[in-house]
Amino acid sequence: MRAAPTILHLDMDAFYASVEQASKPSLRGKAVIVGGLGPRGVVATASYEARRFGVHSAMPTAQARRLCPNGAYLIPRFTLYRQVSDVVMAMLRELSPLVEPLSLDEAFVDLEAGGVAFDSVSARATGERLRAGIRAATGLSGSVGLAGSKMLAKVASEEAKPAGLLLIEPGTERELLAPMSVRTLPGVGPATGEHLRRAGITTVGELVEAGEDELVRMVGRAHGTGLYRMALGLDDRPVVAERDAKSVSVEDTFDVDLHDRVRIRGEVQRLADRCVQRLRGSGHSGRTIVLKVRRYDFSTLTRSETLRGPTDDAAVVREAAARLLEAVDTTGGVRLLGVGVTGLADYTQEDLFAQSLAAEAAEATEAAEGEGGADATAGPAGPQAADGAAGTQEGSEPPAEAQEAPERRWAAGSDVRHVLYGPGWVQGSGVGRVTVRFEQPGSEPGRVRTFRVDDPELEPSDPLPLVGETA
Repeated sequence: MRAAPTILHLDMDAFYASVEQASKPSLRGKAVIVGGLGPRGVVATASYEARRFGVHSAMPTAQARRLCPNGAYLIPRFTLYRQVSDVVMAMLRELSPLVEPLSLDEAFVDLEAGGVAFDSVSARATGERLRAGIRAATGLSGSVGLAGSKMLAKVASEEAKPAGLLLIEPGTERELLAPMSVRTLPGVGPATGEHLRRAGITTVGELVEAGEDELVRMVGRAHGTGLYRMALGLDDRPVVAERDAKSVSVEDTFDVDLHDRVRIRGEVQRLADRCVQRLRGSGHSGRTIVLKVRRYDFSTLTRSETLRGPTDDAAVVREAAARLLEAVDTTGGVRLLGVGVTGLADYTQEDLFAQSLAAEAAEATEAAEGEGGADATAGPAGPQAADGAAGTQEGSEPPAEAQEAPERRWAAGSDVRHVLYGPGWVQGSGVGRVTVRFEQPGSEPGRVRTFRVDDPELEPSDPLPLVGETA
């Protein structure tokens, strides 16, 4: 514990939903829910307007739709979220070399290590400057907590929401914590909270009154001792500068269980390619390839293979993932697939290029002999594709001129640009039509127009910045 509140915790307010409201003027002040839109989708973030209806993160989207049927349901746009997060994290690193990101929208900062705060007055001034700077740079609000420890700084930022700042003066911790729910403390989840409730302990003050010995008896020595110290406001954990990523992975949950082995293999190869893109984007390579399969009965299997050295080659990862898939029984159906790479390094072992060349040669031979299944790159575009859409065997494919172009898919919330009307976003699509609202950050709410899904003048677009030039 520090004698001055020089540990800062920043938590952006309803981050994904706030970014969507900032970039879509017609949604400001309205209920916005960001997450998976399919039957098995899950809410990633809900705006404060949506939370009034009981919608919250990790809730099934189907349940959210029942609670808030008139909300705007949008797919996540992680490219834009990362861009905004990079701006915010850069501002934090200007304050101190010790910045500990917890997610895209949350981080601890050691203000004392940066020489920008040594007491309550300077810490509060720094926090206010940060909030104003974030608003000017991104148009978004963040809540700031300041305290002498990480735990208390996080508690303070939660109490300050939305768009506020709370400073906990050293010496007032116990008084502040006493009336709060035990769920406020880190490590007290639903199970522990219910166990304590049955023992008549619902507040932090009651935890202190119970005493360390009683807590140790109830939840074990390590957990009990830690809970008692946190209830007293004691937390000596330092702010740790950004750690290197330990793994990179991607996964998809499918609206309908997959049974077609060819389709499953194609999805695994597509996931492998996406994983490698993310791996390269982070500047890493990795040694261990991991396959995750969640079956129809919710049982989850993981299989892994460790290579001779790190790689960031898509062909090598695809080949390893395919080998791992061969060892998994998928006859009952698959609801989720994932591919990951662990054992990360910032270099690639050169002898693995031989593996890549061998894999490419094998693929070429397989294609020439006509023994392969569906082309992974020509298979379904993603988990929204219908079952049974796997590629055809050689000799059964119709002539190119006889094939119909696949229907273009427009996900709600995605960015588009029209030759005549400029930038906009998809409100919805179906029965061969797509509805677009033409507006952009900083503009007035725009007009809505409807087009054929195959309109050649309408194209997907990159997100526009929230602040600055948008046209």
